[in-house]
Amino acid sequence: MRLSKDFFYTLREDAKDEDSVSGNLLVKSGMIKKVSNGIYMNMPLGERVSKNVMKIIRDCMNEAGASEVSMPHVLPMDYFEASGRASSFGKSIFKLNDRYGRPYALGPTHEEFFVLAALSKVKSYRDLPFTIYQIGEKYRDEVRPRLGLIRVREFIMKDAYSFDVDEEGMQESYQKMFDAYHKIFTKVGLKYNVVKADTGVMGGLLSEEFQAITDTGEDILVLCDSCDFASNIEVSKCVKNSNIEDEVEKDYSEVYTPNAGTIEDVTNFLGLPVNKFVKTMIYKIDDKFYACMVEADREVNEVKVQKLLGANEIELASEEDVNRITNARIGFAGPIGLEIPIIMDENITCKKNFIVGANKSDYHLKDVNLKDFKADIIADIKNIKEGDTCPKCGGKIHFKKGIEVGNTFKLGTKYSEKLGLNYLDKDNKLNPVQMGCYGIGVGRIIAAAIEQNHDEKGIIWPMSIAPYKVAIVLIDAKNDLQRETAESLYKELNDLEIDTILDDRNERPGVKFNDMELIGIPIRITIGKKINDGEIEIKLRNSEDIRIIKAENAVEEIKKCIEN
Repeated sequence: MRLSKDFFYTLREDAKDEDSVSGNLLVKSGMIKKVSNGIYMNMPLGERVSKNVMKIIRDCMNEAGASEVSMPHVLPMDYFEASGRASSFGKSIFKLNDRYGRPYALGPTHEEFFVLAALSKVKSYRDLPFTIYQIGEKYRDEVRPRLGLIRVREFIMKDAYSFDVDEEGMQESYQKMFDAYHKIFTKVGLKYNVVKADTGVMGGLLSEEFQAITDTGEDILVLCDSCDFASNIEVSKCVKNSNIEDEVEKDYSEVYTPNAGTIEDVTNFLGLPVNKFVKTMIYKIDDKFYACMVEADREVNEVKVQKLLGANEIELASEEDVNRITNARIGFAGPIGLEIPIIMDENITCKKNFIVGANKSDYHLKDVNLKDFKADIIADIKNIKEGDTCPKCGGKIHFKKGIEVGNTFKLGTKYSEKLGLNYLDKDNKLNPVQMGCYGIGVGRIIAAAIEQNHDEKGIIWPMSIAPYKVAIVLIDAKNDLQRETAESLYKELNDLEIDTILDDRNERPGVKFNDMELIGIPIRITIGKKINDGEIEIKLRNSEDIRIIKAENAVEEIKKCIEN
């Protein structure tokens, strides 16, 4: 790539509408360009990074014995109806009709269609096992796209599916993909953890996430100080409190709490500790309203509630609905007198004489006990907190943030049973095929790599996925010796298949250096006045050190840097 002739640009100012380090640096370095909220185009440098990531993924998948296919983007809704998932997607998919009025969707995911592909092959147990995969576009109508390439509406994903005769075979295929994932994320240079996760609309027996550890991550990872416990906060079980409070139960009474609509307000107003309060949140779950009760210093875990009810959608009730259901403003809901089902967190069973909303604006009820209302469901519905007891070993829990870059699912027979993917066993008996599912987000890997590898000057690409490994900065293009040396080295490196940029633009050295720092090329070679003595400069992007080397040794030095 010759910067004087090829399509190349950078921005001097930060991107105003990007809310993450990676999103800002990708836009600023000219690697991507926003088309609409959550939709980006890849520019030449960004396209090269994307292809480098995809090559690593493809190589590792092929090495693990998977075969690549290509799936369509426009998918008939009939198949989602057949699997029972059409309603579970809710508003998250892009729908369209053809000229005959038949419903389609832009592919949000492809489980049903991989089953359709497998139906062409599978008749007998002899046709199993096998794994097939694709690297293609996915489309999801995110409510609030954010964080650059981390949460978008159109993205590239590798999704693979394994097909086996039984659970033992599925476990073997799962392990092959699991091992391949470790290899992929190591090769792209990410620091990551594997955590247990929610199966979501995918369903199945187990889900594990590969989470890149970053400060900007949108997921909260729950880790233990004493053991290898690792989980996404969405599914982390809480250890039930078994210490019943030692108090004599009182009769509840109403207390005036003007304008105290938050826990902080009412604790300050009454001068009581937060552990005396229980909050009641009104939710709309699949068009039905529920009250969810948790201790005041806890948050409702919506995923747990959703799974508890087998629901498709969950959201906080609107202000209008809360007013109608509780006859009060938001902040004054309580369980006594409510005419909707109540889901209570199990820890509240240990509490006595606690304070709740009175379902009356500016009022609370104190000294409430379990005898004063009826909970329809009692379960663990709260988020785990830092400092809580580890559910595995009893150690202490701490949090880290992460970006989900890959996930693996043991689907079991969920899709094969619904879509008729069966095989005849040795006894000529028909059985459903066991499936596994494995996804990787290409854009998320790119974003995570930048979140983990950057400084105030720009991106610091891992060598394996950098758009170019070497940047040659030519200080004076009019100087014959400098130009000839740069051209010769540029040709030699590219002939050796070492991807190299030649910055031969008519710009000041400072501009060139800043641009190379911004776009994050791992190795910078500077050819300037020192060439008169047969010397050039070499600098690594992840170091401030500049070394002077002989020009004739440049290729060998560069090879060493790449290998290390």
